[in-house]
Amino acid sequence: MKLGKTNLEVNKNGFGALPIQRRNYAESIEILKTAYDNGIDFYDTARFYTDSESKLGCAFEDVRENIYIASKTGMESVEEFWRDLETSLKELKTDYLDLYQFHNISFCPKEEDDLYKAMIKAKQEGKINHIGITTHKITIAHEALDSGLYETLQYPFSYLSGAEELQLVEKCRQLDVGFIAMKAMGGGLLKQSKTSYAYINQFDNVLPIWGIQRLSELEEFLSYPNDLLLDDETKKIIENDKKELGDNFCRGCGYCMPCPEDINISLCARMSLWIRRFPTEPNLDEKTQEIMKKTLDCIECYECVDNCPYELDIPELLKENYDDYMDVLEGRTII
Repeated sequence: MKLGKTNLEVNKNGFGALPIQRRNYAESIEILKTAYDNGIDFYDTARFYTDSESKLGCAFEDVRENIYIASKTGMESVEEFWRDLETSLKELKTDYLDLYQFHNISFCPKEEDDLYKAMIKAKQEGKINHIGITTHKITIAHEALDSGLYETLQYPFSYLSGAEELQLVEKCRQLDVGFIAMKAMGGGLLKQSKTSYAYINQFDNVLPIWGIQRLSELEEFLSYPNDLLLDDETKKIIENDKKELGDNFCRGCGYCMPCPEDINISLCARMSLWIRRFPTEPNLDEKTQEIMKKTLDCIECYECVDNCPYELDIPELLKENYDDYMDVLEGRTII
């Protein structure tokens, strides 16, 4: 597929390199090389993803010209922007990035802003080839598109998405802006990769970056044919998942954190979903019980709500999830 006005021709399966920071070097390199050997050529990482860039650099130093590397910076000052860019180039063992993206920063840099001017200068110096932006906020997404300054938009998109997200995809098509779909598996709440693949495959202007941390996950996506589309079975799965999850659920993006009371919000605010959807996972062990008890320390300062791109009532979600969790733990509800 063509990634918007970048004109980059990329494999429809993009590789989201956030999860490999959770694996050791040997396992990560094996996963990355397997992806490359099977035709995946777009790899998305970020300075924020600890050692992810370093692992990509080790895996692909000898084949750099055969792949596209996208990275990101969350810095909002010019000095920090340059520091991040130089560090990313060093870690990735390359002298240029195919795509550099502003990483979920609090505003959309405009043409007159020093931060955007720094991005242009980096492009003029040959350190980056294309300019993009990532966000979880629909208002910033539209602002970026309306500015005409960005060649790609990275935004959450899955079969749980609603009308607003679908309109955003269409707007990107009309403006020839490449749409990169993050959280195509619903931030981990979706386990039917075939259904997710078939859904995304309907949109020829959407590049999913599947978050891969196991070879088995990679092999699932590689096994699906390029022309896989929704059928009655996968449509039924989507219908059931949307009914179960609704609209008011935590996507696990983590932008609500850190919490001043050290509550693990992105885990605790969706624990009710985890224990019902994935009952075989160890969510009732002593460690998780202690994590859930921390939700009782919530002082309702609403800092998390101010930072939530989905405007969720997080203190209320924490209460509901704790009550549901205790019901399951104490046998009042059977999963």
